[in-house]
Amino acid sequence: MLERHEAETFLALAEELHFGRTAERLRVSTARVSQTVRALERRVGAPLFHRTSRRVELSALGRQLLDDLRPAWAQVDAALARAVETGRGFTGTLRVGFTGAAGGQLLVGVAELFHTRHPDCDVRIREVQFADLMPWLRSGEVDLALTTFPVDEPDVATGPVLVSEARFLAVPAAHDLAARSALSVEDLAAVTVLRLPDTLPESLRADHAPATTPSGRPVRTGRCASTLQELLTLVGAGHGVLPVGASTRRYYARPDVAYVHLPDAPPVRWGLAWLAADATASVHAFGAAAGDLARAQVPQKVR
Repeated sequence: MLERHEAETFLALAEELHFGRTAERLRVSTARVSQTVRALERRVGAPLFHRTSRRVELSALGRQLLDDLRPAWAQVDAALARAVETGRGFTGTLRVGFTGAAGGQLLVGVAELFHTRHPDCDVRIREVQFADLMPWLRSGEVDLALTTFPVDEPDVATGPVLVSEARFLAVPAAHDLAARSALSVEDLAAVTVLRLPDTLPESLRADHAPATTPSGRPVRTGRCASTLQELLTLVGAGHGVLPVGASTRRYYARPDVAYVHLPDAPPVRWGLAWLAADATASVHAFGAAAGDLARAQVPQKVR
């Protein structure tokens, strides 16, 4: 197999026809150029160049190798350049997933800021259902995903918290709890909490429905669904309750569901997640844009 330094040396010398200029072009010594050419000629079995004290010229075999190698090597260089441009640069398409209407609205602002900084990189925002979040991320269907935290997975990297919102409990509108102005986390022991899909990280599902209340009372979990709308439909039908962020009551107002504040519950935190092994410069740049946009906005405690 032809080594890269051999091909580069041969092509450069075939163009320059001068060992000194070739060495300067490749930023190596003249002796290194001579050694490389001699080693290549030994492998080929015949001279590739005719050298005299006054001139260097290609042999017939050298011209044949040049004709065969130059277009192929140009394709190799172009392929490598495209790979470098995609991996280190900001071209191509970045696919970002979100769950819930509020997440989509946030990503629109991030995408606009990212586009002003990197206009040659296209951003496509896609809605992802709860059950598909991690499968899409791991399969490459999306490059990043805006999700609730915590996401403690060994192959997944996460950025900083972008949004923190108060936690509410979605309850059936006809339930006695719907008339309350506020609830406590301890109240979860008296109801059935609907489960998030099993495809989501265990850390996220445990944050959504803890095994016990702070006092140690067990929390009973109920049915599972794949989407937020399905879960809210189950709430409205009286099959259980659902902890949600404050934005859910604005974007998913329903006559069969009431949202009651949980002031003693930790906030719902949102941020970006991506596969650690597949992080490109564009992924990191999008995360940086998201962080800059979040810091530029006035923090609000939604209740």
